This record gives sequence, C-alpha cells and structure tokens, in this order.
Amino acid sequence: MNRKIEDINFVVFDTETTGFRVNAEDRLLEIGAVKVEGYSVKDKVTFQTFSNPNRLISQEISELTGIQSKDVEEAPPAKEAICNFFDFLRENKADCLAGHYVSFDELVLKSELKRIGSNLKMAQSIDTLNLIGFLAPSYDMRDLERYAQVFGTRMYPRHRAVNDALTTAYLFVELLELLRDRKVDTWGELLRVSRGRN
Repeated sequence: MNRKIEDINFVVFDTETTGFRVNAEDRLLEIGAVKVEGYSVKDKVTFQTFSNPNRLISQEISELTGIQSKDVEEAPPAKEAICNFFDFLRENKADCLAGHYVSFDELVLKSELKRIGSNLKMAQSIDTLNLIGFLAPSYDMRDLERYAQVFGTRMYPRHRAVNDALTTAYLFVELLELLRDRKVDTWGELLRVSRGRN
C-alpha cells in the first residue's frame, strides 16, 4: 500500500457492445486497452480485439461505433477475446485496471463469462469518475469527451474501444497528477480516494 504511484502498472481498458443490456441480450463486440506506467501513458503498448457476438449488429450501434457485422464475422468468441485480454494484462504485469465508468466494462466481461459457466474475479480497478468526484465534486456528467475537454487532455475519435481507452488513459494520468499535487502519491492513498474516502 505504500508503493508510489509511479511504480504501479495500470491497464486502462474499454469495451464496445451491441447495446447496454449486457447482462441480458446484448453482447461484447470489442475490447481495447493501453498500458500506463505510473504517470506515463505507453501509447504504443495497446491491445485490441473484436469479439463475435453471434448476432447482427444494429444500425444504431454500427453508426455509433463504426463496427459492422462483417467486421466481427471472423472474430473470436467472447471467451477467447477475454482470455487474450487477460494475456495482455499478464504480459504487462498489470497491478490495477482503470477505466471511465469501469463498472460497466467489468459487467460486460463478467456477463460474457457467466454465459459459459465461468466466474470472473476482477483485479483491483479504479474509475476515473470516482477520481473526478474527489477532485471536482461539482461535475456530475459521465461523458468521457466532455471530461477530456474540461481537463485539457488528449482526445481520440470516440466509440472504438482502443481509442476510448487511450482518451481515458490520458485523462487518468492528468487526474493522477492533480492528485499528486494534493499529496495523494501512494497506491493506498489512491485506492482510498477512488473509493470516496477522505
């Protein structure tokens, strides 16, 4: 818990899905991730995989994400895509996951594995929304692009998993630096503020 944040390996990740009812009929379409070492985004160390949802992708989702049914026809099933993601986590010695509204992305993975009778115990995770809530409690929106604008961080084209992961990673690092200014610079302190404990 006393490890300095600069010594922590994070993986920031994002998912795209066929819709928002992921514990019901909607399915995983894509996982994207990027490595963050302490306060540095390793934007060349990324992960991306499609997942075949075994169903047609609606026009609404295709327009939002740019992902069409033909893009995922040859993609691996969800279990294989998730296993490949876990391999990326192991290869990059991830201590912690991070994301923007990360509980949704975790639910996507858990729901997919539950369908095949597997349970998923997620690694520790940190949500940028919680860090923003600690630093700037007046913000109550959830939109990633808006937060990136407010905090002046790098933005990538939206609604593709690796692009959203990259945008989130740069926002996450900006938030970590703001926390460091408030003397939050250890793993234990970061977990404390990310869980809303002052």
